[in-house]
Amino acid sequence: MGLLWQGDYHLARQMLLALGKRAAIRKKAHRAQAAKTPAEQFHAHRLQLTQHHQLLNRLCIQIEPDGTIALNKAPPIKDVLQHVWGTTTHNQQDGSDLPWRVSLKELLGWIGAYEWFKNGISVAELDSAGSQRIHPHFGVFAPSRKDYLQLVHDAPLPASKEVVFDIGVGTGVLSAILLNRGMQHAICTDLESRSLECARDNFQRLGLSQKCTLIQTDLFPEGLADLIVCNPPWLPGKARSPLERAVFDEGSHMLKGYLAGLGSHLKPNGEGWLIISDLAERLGLRSPCEIEEWVAMHGLQVIERHSVLSSHPKSKNTSDPFHQARASEITSLWRLGVLNAT
Repeated sequence: MGLLWQGDYHLARQMLLALGKRAAIRKKAHRAQAAKTPAEQFHAHRLQLTQHHQLLNRLCIQIEPDGTIALNKAPPIKDVLQHVWGTTTHNQQDGSDLPWRVSLKELLGWIGAYEWFKNGISVAELDSAGSQRIHPHFGVFAPSRKDYLQLVHDAPLPASKEVVFDIGVGTGVLSAILLNRGMQHAICTDLESRSLECARDNFQRLGLSQKCTLIQTDLFPEGLADLIVCNPPWLPGKARSPLERAVFDEGSHMLKGYLAGLGSHLKPNGEGWLIISDLAERLGLRSPCEIEEWVAMHGLQVIERHSVLSSHPKSKNTSDPFHQARASEITSLWRLGVLNAT
């Protein structure tokens, strides 16, 4: 059940803003009933956010068959629809082109994602490339947190630099940084076709296409590598949208799979780089020693850890209910090797 807005487009945005403020007041009123442990508080907060988004998504507008919004002062969105859906029209189940209704909040997200794609994100760590920008596609997590990129840029590379595996390539930013640092070839994997297309686009923009191979698979490709890098979702939990899959990983499936298969895919004296923060530990979602235990269980050892205090905007937002955890969050690059490797 929703509300179809048929008035001025800008008034629709104001209505959405007013609904958001009203919902925020209700959320604040119920905060005193929050659960006691940090993990319980975090799960309760996620549930509140889901309910908040569901409420705001009930405000809808209509997109005409030609890909326009028939509202006064509405922006052109054909390029946005082309980027998000690969078409400017929406086919119904019976194959006909009819007006379709979408959540205004969702549409604003599409427009924002298209702007990110069009303008790109400046990445200073691409210091030797022809371009210093990464263009995230819709549905692919953007590299907006620069702390872990600096770690990848600064960590010492293994002696042999022939092949790097990039597990869960996303936008391709990690492979691009490593290729610019001297790795000769990157074999990049991802389950999501959108991510592979995004990485392919960025490699082409950066002039790195000839040095990259893209494979749609879960975790590892065939063969061995001198370096295997992985930036898995940092929080254990169920993803509630495609984009959340870059943040939440139910049962730590990707993290555990990476550690389980790492040793059998490394060349002698090769290294695995695990990029992850300790926010899950600070929120009580994972025990402090759990990752170390998984590393040891799979016959791996920690060669060195490079860490940095996280500096993303949420770490400075004192109104965030988890400000204390975010302000002290540490992002680390774990250099891993096979135990007793010869």
